[in-house]
Amino acid sequence: MNRRLAIVLASALAVGSIGSRPATAADPEAELQRLRAAILISRERVSAYARDERGLLEALEALDRSISILSEAVAHASHRAERARLRVGEIEIELARIGLRLERVRRAMSDRAAALYRAGDLGAVRMLFSAESLREFLSRVYALRLLLAHDAELLARHRSESDALRQAETRARGASAANDEAAAQRQERSRQLRQEHALKRELVARVHADRARERSALVELETATRALEETLASLGSSPERPPLEGLFFSALRGALEPPVAAPIASEFGRVVDTEFQTQTLRKGVEFLAPFGSPVRAVAAGRVGFAGWFRGYGRLVILDHGDHYFTVSGHLDSIEVEVGDDVTAGQRIGSVGETGSLSGPRLYFEIRRGSRPLDPRQWIPASQAG
Repeated sequence: MNRRLAIVLASALAVGSIGSRPATAADPEAELQRLRAAILISRERVSAYARDERGLLEALEALDRSISILSEAVAHASHRAERARLRVGEIEIELARIGLRLERVRRAMSDRAAALYRAGDLGAVRMLFSAESLREFLSRVYALRLLLAHDAELLARHRSESDALRQAETRARGASAANDEAAAQRQERSRQLRQEHALKRELVARVHADRARERSALVELETATRALEETLASLGSSPERPPLEGLFFSALRGALEPPVAAPIASEFGRVVDTEFQTQTLRKGVEFLAPFGSPVRAVAAGRVGFAGWFRGYGRLVILDHGDHYFTVSGHLDSIEVEVGDDVTAGQRIGSVGETGSLSGPRLYFEIRRGSRPLDPRQWIPASQAG
């Protein structure tokens, strides 16, 4: 590992592992460090793959992780911009209300000024001393006091509303600046996200255009498959027990609902490459589902694994008891955690293209222990597309 990459990895660890939850809005510097670390790691690994013609899955995972982090950053910036936009709207309404109140005070003050002008400088004195009795004099003194109190109140209201207007204008400028900042950040993160997507497309195209690279990728994918099998073996299985619906998984053969509403694009079993004259065993199927489609548990079970898995992107393994497992890969999002009990039909994530060399799709396996089973025999043909 070169010194530059070591520094980046240390930075990434300092702000939280790459691919974990995004930094909070209260910690923008940590979020920025995390973004920079993820992007730089993806660049380093893509460059290493281009140089050595190996390490495709590492490069692909690094790109997927940076794309994931940038997608979260774009969503966060969009949310901030929307909140700021709404705040600007609220303050503009507040400004209009304060302006109306201030205008009413000003009109009242104008009317009083006009009345005082008409009365002249000695108007109040003449009013007092033209009284014909002491009682009338005292009554006029009381009325004059009320007028003075009213005028003082008008001045106080004018001062208060003017202060409120200035404060609201300050808040409006702040909200507008926050809106502009969030919009600029969203634009920049979106640009970076487009760059990462373009780099991934270029990487995949480079693999498919070069026979030697495709052979190397095939070897790496076989290694990833063995790693998945070892992970499944290490999970063991919960004791044979009826799931929440009261049925054993084996009783659901031929009656499972598919994990996603989409046709199967790649079948289970042996795959012959006529160009390379090679045979591989595909141990699951791929559903050609649109990006973001909900992925659901095909039966009740417990989450044994939920996270990144090299070669499969974001992956969820469900333990259905009696050594039966289902595997869902290439996910964009994961909505369960290890140890969660799930019911049949419960949403566990969404379709993505993490770890995929073919775009958005769902990779799906059914296993009994380490033995892969053909999902077609478990999902009715009418349901599997």
